[in-house]
Amino acid sequence: MEPRVSQASRRTVVVLAAGEGKRMKSATPKVLHELLGRTLVGHVLAAAGPAAAERTIVVVGHQADQVRAHLAEIAPEAVPVLQAEQNGTGHAVRIALDAAPDATGTVLVLSGDAPLLRGETVAALIEAHEAGNRAATVLAAAVDDPTGLGRIVRDASGGLARIVEERDASAEVRAIREINGGIYAFDVVALRDALGKLSTDNDQGEEYLTDVFGLLVEVGSPVGVFVAPDAAETLGANDRAQLAGLRAMLRDRVNTAWMRSGVAILDPATTWIDVTVTIEPDAVIDQNSQLRGGTSVAAGAVIGPDTTLIDTTVAAGATVLRTHSIGALIGPDATVGPFSFLRPGTRLGRKSKVGGFVEAKNAELGDGAKVPHLTYVGDATIGAKANIGAGTIFANYDGVNKHHTTVGEAAFVGSDTVLIAPVEIGPGAYVAAGSAIQKEVPAGNLGVTRAPQRNVEGWTARRRAGTVSAEAAERAAAEKKGE
Repeated sequence: MEPRVSQASRRTVVVLAAGEGKRMKSATPKVLHELLGRTLVGHVLAAAGPAAAERTIVVVGHQADQVRAHLAEIAPEAVPVLQAEQNGTGHAVRIALDAAPDATGTVLVLSGDAPLLRGETVAALIEAHEAGNRAATVLAAAVDDPTGLGRIVRDASGGLARIVEERDASAEVRAIREINGGIYAFDVVALRDALGKLSTDNDQGEEYLTDVFGLLVEVGSPVGVFVAPDAAETLGANDRAQLAGLRAMLRDRVNTAWMRSGVAILDPATTWIDVTVTIEPDAVIDQNSQLRGGTSVAAGAVIGPDTTLIDTTVAAGATVLRTHSIGALIGPDATVGPFSFLRPGTRLGRKSKVGGFVEAKNAELGDGAKVPHLTYVGDATIGAKANIGAGTIFANYDGVNKHHTTVGEAAFVGSDTVLIAPVEIGPGAYVAAGSAIQKEVPAGNLGVTRAPQRNVEGWTARRRAGTVSAEAAERAAAEKKGE
């Protein structure tokens, strides 16, 4: 029989994401578990990018609505196809192809839980498959411990004879260390033909996609093996421990790539950087730091130690120390920390400062403005070179609505002050320490609201007689009398 191989004029990607993942013991579908900025299926879809597929089909099943909703967010062009009953990988691919009756060329089948798969490997697999005019090509890997994985069985000439699942394998086959990576390229005509011949005569009573290779070999269709450059690319996660292992591997891969691009990561083992983050050369990332989401760090910035940045932009030369930041913009040469909390909408100008134990939310600091310590800044605009004293509270919430405070250029707000919004402190104005300001302080004015101080003479001796305070006061009075 002549090999049934069509020309690869177009490509279709099929991602298998229907499984429950019982060993995860989670209400979250297996493929929606996250590592370093993407879900498992998100990583796989990103790796499929180099395939330049005309269409992408994702086979969903367990908690299909959750997976569909996630796909709508991260890959709206992907088409979810329901596998209502999980009758095996062959059954899943057949359902996917039923949804693409006009598909021609190459079908790339990917496991939805292989987050370490690289786009470069996908591209190389497709190139080898199409250049060889094959009916099918499997991504394989040589591993030290193949337990639980399907084995690649080769013929006397070294070609692929069949793929055998471990539970169906003999002791001789189980000794093979070359495993099936669960990633395949097929000619669509050959694949459709073979899928129609699959049986459920195996230990699990399912339609195995891997049996397609044996069927193709039987009719003389060309099949091949492409060995992954790194066996880790084929790894999946069946439980939380394996997921943690993959997360650590991906962390090391990401950190190594950044260091080779010119980023200084002082302790790679304690630095976690999402795959969605961008960093310029000569940035420094100190130990125990996390960069997550859409965070970007410019050249010369220093992050950490003990810092978490989520969707935060850090400009050139800024320093961010022991800080938790979400959705903030930190300007050039600005300094933040230690022990600061920047919440969404915070924008720090050039050479501005947010010091220790400061929380800022929806707050804009002008160039050179300073909030050195122990302050809450909510819904505020602080002008250039203004200074906010320790213990200041921007009282922005009246129990129903949030209100805005404006502090003008080069204004000075004394320590332990409450600015009761909505209120404005004019340029060059001063606010006396300990004030509660609820009316405008015009430019160049001094705002004072504290009551005049009065001293009650002899109060300690009368009201705290016999205490160490009274004794200290008595000694001080005697010393003063003797001067």
